[in-house]
Amino acid sequence: MKIAIGSDHAGFGLKEAVKVELERLGHQVVDLGTRSGTESVDYPDYAIPVAEAVVRGEVERGVVVCATGIGVSIAANKVRGARASVVTSDETARLTRQDNDSNILALGARTVPSLDAALRWLRIWLESPFAGGRHERRVDKIRAYEDEHQKP
Repeated sequence: MKIAIGSDHAGFGLKEAVKVELERLGHQVVDLGTRSGTESVDYPDYAIPVAEAVVRGEVERGVVVCATGIGVSIAANKVRGARASVVTSDETARLTRQDNDSNILALGARTVPSLDAALRWLRIWLESPFAGGRHERRVDKIRAYEDEHQKP
């Protein structure tokens, strides 16, 4: 799978670890920055390009990282067609794919309990299929709202 990844300075270290794990799992990674954890940068500058790459179909999924995962998820979700979700447990990693068909994983570098947990959540998220059924109807309602109320 081809996956875009991006972070701000606070998420840089975790982004780099996620990148290594994705490559170890055989995925192609498109790193959209940042390139350093020492210079303060703005998370929308990285989350939005990841979301745009996903929505345009240049990559199949995206991963965004900041201190909490919240800022990058808010920014990514401003892109029509993006479904970014902050993951905080094995269950949320599974359910965001199963129920919400999330196409972007958001992680918080300062809120994950450990690197092992973050990488486990990544693997669960990658391996969990969308269940469809009643969940598809709900995701379709989101798409319909976007089509009616948001610019292309």
